[in-house]
Formats: sequence, structure tokens, C-alpha cells
Amino acid sequence: MKKPESVTSASRRNFIKSATVLSAVSVFPNIIKAAPVKANERINLACCGIGCQGANVINSLMKTGMFNLVALCDTQMGAKHTQSILKKYPDVPRFKDFRQMFDRMEHQFDAISAGIPDHTHFPVCMRAIRSGKGVYVEKPLAHTLQECNLLIQAEKKYKVACQMGNQGHSGDNYYQFRAMVQAGIMDNVVKMDAHMTKGRRWHKWNGDVPDRKMSWEQWFDKADKMPAEMDWNTWLGQAPYHKFKTDFINGDWRCWYEFGNGALGDWGAHIIDSVHEFLELGMPEAVELKMIKGHNNYVFPMSSTLNFRFPSRGPKRPALDIVWSEGVGNLPDLPDGFHRTKADGGDAPPSGGSGSEVKSMNPGKIIYRADGVSFKGSSHHSTLSVIKNDKAGAVSALPEYERKTPDHFMDFALGVKGEKKCNSRFEVAGELSKVLCLGCIAQRLQSSFKFDRATETIPDNKIANQLLVGPPPRKGWEEYYNI
Repeated sequence: MKKPESVTSASRRNFIKSATVLSAVSVFPNIIKAAPVKANERINLACCGIGCQGANVINSLMKTGMFNLVALCDTQMGAKHTQSILKKYPDVPRFKDFRQMFDRMEHQFDAISAGIPDHTHFPVCMRAIRSGKGVYVEKPLAHTLQECNLLIQAEKKYKVACQMGNQGHSGDNYYQFRAMVQAGIMDNVVKMDAHMTKGRRWHKWNGDVPDRKMSWEQWFDKADKMPAEMDWNTWLGQAPYHKFKTDFINGDWRCWYEFGNGALGDWGAHIIDSVHEFLELGMPEAVELKMIKGHNNYVFPMSSTLNFRFPSRGPKRPALDIVWSEGVGNLPDLPDGFHRTKADGGDAPPSGGSGSEVKSMNPGKIIYRADGVSFKGSSHHSTLSVIKNDKAGAVSALPEYERKTPDHFMDFALGVKGEKKCNSRFEVAGELSKVLCLGCIAQRLQSSFKFDRATETIPDNKIANQLLVGPPPRKGWEEYYNI
């Protein structure tokens, strides 16, 4: 096998050539439109990805009582991590290739779930949307900025219910922050520190090749023994061909630039989501790489700090910086009173009396207003607290907000039923995911860059601009890039 090439190699010149082709809009023929689900009927559900997080999604959707499970699909059907769902639903038809599932059963289901690797979100979601199916897909929405844009356009065109799986976007965090914005408490926010400083899967390699006895070229050229149940071609999807490696599958796909979106794609969607939507941030005008450690051209870095610079959006919406800190020990600066303030949602303050003594923090955020008032929050459903310092008196009380609302899975079900818009529909989640994609490019290239918000291009960095599109899809996968 030809060795994997550096992202700075000549092969990347071909990326941009695919942009015009892949952004073309055409009508997909032979669409089977699903009939509306009646109010008293359950939603027939097909599930892509049935192990690990995919299994969690299935269980959560079924717990709502709104779904019938009618089809199961997994590229490792029968593997250990798929057994719990298979035993729970022994009579449900099984597939390894989602295309075969659609070909044979498309008329028998109304919606799909997709708990699968980041790089394959796009073709599965596009096939479902074009077939008129509701879509629940894990975060981030897609692997590249262009794929996100195409899914946003498809959702708008086919008018189906879509939900990205950042579950806190239907929780207390979502409703509280919306109420705070409506009450004016989030006027004049100028900065947010977003942090995920726990260990990640790729940290075990310490920024080096998984087998230290080999070079990267030797390691990639040596195929591992493939499990008997693996459908490798479907697992790869539209991505460039790679020989099978055990370190690519079972969650480790998140480690690799070719397949995953790293810690940003995993946790950024849970931490940044409400600020991005309700402060109407849109896309940044620049991404600044402040620090990076343990970098190579294949695996996400051991540690990095990025600054996303968003311009002013009006008199009460000044320019705002989101500073993303990831990696063990890479903590943001902590404001006075941080340790005296308990984050809601059961997150106790980190141990230690000062910032220099803190070694680890739960994933979360610190939000700063221009007047010095600051707020502390965790991730997912957790609400914000005013940080207790001499500025805290400027906020007399936080507003009441909606409680006992449908959770993220019921919110999706109601969307499929046509009773509401999904909270994390693609027009919302896709814009957030595009921001996360930009951060992944900065990490991959060890580079800061300006972003043209009007054209959604990176004009001063040719390679970064090409990565907005990614490599051309493998032969046979081109059709998914037509809307």
C-alpha cells in the first residue's frame, strides 16, 4: 500500500478540484417519501451502529416509548460490543451495509439513528434525508465543513426532522441559557473559556506511532488481522482506502484526522452549543493556534489551545473569543472566586486552593461579560452559576426557565411527528459543527488562519482551504454529495 501522505503533500492539491463537483445540487431520483406518522402511531426506527454509543442511543430512543425498532445495521454485526442490542432484539432484521438496509427496507421505516464513526455520518444521513426519513445522528454532524453545509441544505430541501446528538441541547443548560439571553444577562459577553482537560484515547500513544518499533510508513503498510464479522469497505465509506488496523475501530477512529474530529468534535458540541446558538455567533473570522504539543500528521495532538475570534453582532453583542483548551493539565486561567462557586449538575469544584494547584477539571466553560461578571458551567445538561467574587453583585438573580421539558430523544420523536422543530436540528447543529471543523484544521496544520465568513473560505492558506472540502470520495460514494 502506498504510504499515507502528509497533509502538506502534493496530493492535497486535488482536494480543491473536488469542491465544485461536490457542491453541485441535483435531485436524487427514485425517492421513496415516507407517509406522515400519525399522532397515535409509533415511529418505525432503523438503527445504524448498534454497539457502544450507538447502543446507548438505541436504548434512549426506545425508552421514550415512541419507536418500534424494525432494522439493525452495523459493519461489525455480531462483534462483542453489538451483543447487548442483538440479544435484546433477536428478531429484528440485521444488515452490515446501510445501503442494503435502505434498498430492502426503505419503505418500512420512518427514521434512523446513526451512532457511527464521524467520517461516515455524512453518507448515512444524506441517504436518509433524501429518502424522507427523520435522522438522529451523533455529534459532530459531519467530518468536514462542506459535508455539514450539504446536510444543512438537504434538511432544508426535504423538510425532514433532524437532530444531532448533543443531548444537553434539550436539557436545563439549553433552557436556562436561552432565558438568560432573553433577560439581558448575557449581553456584552466578550469571552468564553471552554475546556476538556481529561485524557483521550490517543494519549496512550504520546504523539508517536502506536508500535514504536516501526516508522509511520511501516505501521500503515502492515495490515492487522481483520475480524471475521467486519465489513471493511462499508466501514471506510467515502474515505480514502486504508489497510485494516485494529487501532482504527471500536472508538479509536476518533483519534485519527482521516476518520474523527478529536476532542473538539466529541466535547465541543456539548460545551459550546448554547453560547453559539443563542449569542448568534455564526462562523469565526479567525482561528488562532495559541499552543500545541505532541503533534504529528496522523493523530490529534496531545494538547492544544485554540482561540476562535467572532466579530461583533450588534450593540449588545460585541466581538467574542472562545478559547478552547484540551489536553491533560492544559487548564485555562481561573477567575477569582472560581473555587468558591459550585457548578450545577453535581460537579464539585476542582481540588486545590489556587489555579496553580489544580491538576484536573471536569469538562466545562467559564463565560465572561465585559463588566467582569463571570459564570461557571460544566457540560451537557448542567446549568450556569455566577462566580462568587466582587463582580457577582451585578447579577441579582438568574431567571426562571422551562423545566421538565422533553429530553433530547423525545424532542427528536416529537420532531418526527411534526409537533415541533428539533432543538439541535441541522441548521443549528451544522453551524456549530462547522466551527469545530475549523479547529480540527488548525490542529492538523499547526496553523492559525483567517476565515472569510462571506465565502466560507480560508483565502491565505491553500492547504487549510482544501481541508474544508476534504479528499474526493472513493469510487462509488460520489452520489451522496448530490442533494
